[in-house]
Amino acid sequence: METRELICINCPLGCSLTVTMENGTVKKVEGNTCPKGEAYGEKEVTNPTRIVTSSVRVEGGNLPVVSVKTASDIPKGMIAACAKALKSVCVKAPVHIGDVVLSDVCGTGVDMIATKNIEEN
Repeated sequence: METRELICINCPLGCSLTVTMENGTVKKVEGNTCPKGEAYGEKEVTNPTRIVTSSVRVEGGNLPVVSVKTASDIPKGMIAACAKALKSVCVKAPVHIGDVVLSDVCGTGVDMIATKNIEEN
């Protein structure tokens, strides 16, 4: 049996979780005070994912960059590739919240979207 100690990030309580695994399968999650903690613990040890936030360059805008984020979570192991892909992205103003600035980032099936409005100069 293998155990992993985690802090749940699903709500402000930050429960200390103990996840017990056997042969790569989660056997139990302990320490959670709500069902979300159990689901988080299981997912975090079997298939960790994250929302990625960053910025990309803007051409002709009232600001030089726009903040962006993934529309949903991506595999944790893809974060570095995602950041590298964003280095070459430059969008033209105007940019609006929710605009897709990079489709299917790194083959994840998840779009990178703008989180700020940038107007033209």
